[in-house]
Amino acid sequence: MDPIARLVRTDDLVVESNDALVSIVELVRTERAVTRSELGRISGLGRSIVTQRVQDAIDLGLIEDAELGVSTGGRVPRNLRFRSEIGSFFHVAFGARNLGVAITDLAGKVLSSWHEEWDISVGPEKSLRRATQILEQMAIEVKPAEIWAVTVGVPGPVEFKTGKPVAPPIMPGWNGFDIRGWLTKVYGAPCWVDNDVNLMALGEQVMLRESADDEDAEDLLYIKIGSGIGAGIIASGRAHRGAKGSAGDIGHIAAADDSKVVCRCGQNGCLEAIAGGWALARDGEVAAKSGKSEFLVERLTAKGFLAPRDVADGANSGDAFCVESVVSAGRTVGETLATLVNLFNPAVVFVGGTIAETGDLFLAAVRQTVYRRSLPLATRDLKILSSNPSHTEGLLGGVALAQTEVFSRATMSKWIEDKTPRALLA
Repeated sequence: MDPIARLVRTDDLVVESNDALVSIVELVRTERAVTRSELGRISGLGRSIVTQRVQDAIDLGLIEDAELGVSTGGRVPRNLRFRSEIGSFFHVAFGARNLGVAITDLAGKVLSSWHEEWDISVGPEKSLRRATQILEQMAIEVKPAEIWAVTVGVPGPVEFKTGKPVAPPIMPGWNGFDIRGWLTKVYGAPCWVDNDVNLMALGEQVMLRESADDEDAEDLLYIKIGSGIGAGIIASGRAHRGAKGSAGDIGHIAAADDSKVVCRCGQNGCLEAIAGGWALARDGEVAAKSGKSEFLVERLTAKGFLAPRDVADGANSGDAFCVESVVSAGRTVGETLATLVNLFNPAVVFVGGTIAETGDLFLAAVRQTVYRRSLPLATRDLKILSSNPSHTEGLLGGVALAQTEVFSRATMSKWIEDKTPRALLA
């Protein structure tokens, strides 16, 4: 009998069969169970139900019989595998001044990727057209029906439910733009949009879960010190975005009440206006023009402007002004981070971004301040680490986001009979 026909006898049977089918596919996909006997033991389903639902999943093309397993005394079992090659995820990661794109299979294996400098301030349509142009060149052999989902990370607040940026300070022209709708129209696939730091936090969580420190993956913070400052929060194993999606936007916490420095958000004394990358570049340009930093004088003369990377490079080369700027920024960030540590009590804090690439110089200032200003219980086992130097967190986070949304029980039950999540848009 056709597996779909078997699922349409009554509404009750559809719900029951779908629920069991979703459970079977998810257990095999995550490799928590790879044999029929393991499926029965872990799911609690009877042998006949497991047999039927496994056959349904095979008929739908989602899983298949694989190599023989290891005998435990009886007949040698046949392993099952999720067919991760039947679809692809497309990922787009925007930074303030860079763009990364990648195509992965459904298990997260990178099939192709690209990274280039890009100024997000040119606006949404030009930026998204560039991203899709690159993806089109990379995806010559990917059929439209094989695109299962698209994920996008942007450096600003995102209303997660709608996928629209909301008043992003460093993204002029993006406010309220329907990124999800734009890309869904292009690819005919479901799309999820998130803040870039949330994706970086998810990426670090993926790497922790694959390491010996997997317990730390349940509660962590990712702090990005780039042009701006943001935090990604993983609480009880899940990304915490808040009621609307703005959780973690720490760059606009008041770091100095009496500061006359105006932030790009319009307020005075915001953390990123004092310690963010663009703030360091701003102060560095003043220092260069006044002759306080020979290193920055040379960079400014050569380029005509300064970027956060220039200050980081100056600190790494030992320039006194740049070193003091980076250390001072680390202390200021540490003051705010200490409050977050007391409030959230994470197991690990990852620090990334351009300024954090000065290594121990910045990180030591952050650590010293956090340990001095936080409660002993909150810091007793706390780890404050540099982020992954390969800069793959955003990509891994995009994969994790796609997998979480596409393969959640509620979502999968809506598309599984159609064999593809593209059916969600029908």
